Amino acid sequence: MHRLIAQLVGPLGADDGSHTVEYAVGTLAAAGFGTVLYKVVQSTSITTQLTKLISEALN
Repeated sequence: MHRLIAQLVGPLGADDGSHTVEYAVGTLAAAGFGTVLYKVVQSTSITTQLTKLISEALN
């Protein structure tokens, strides 16, 4: 009986490939975050503030 249940549930309970999906989702999330961060840093106001901050730190 246990063997029959294991054969029926086995394919449903298998997690083959789940790690690959987790890495793919993590990679997409990191790429999305990187894109947002790039857009924010490229904005004029942020660039001006960062330039001012670095200039003050070096002087």
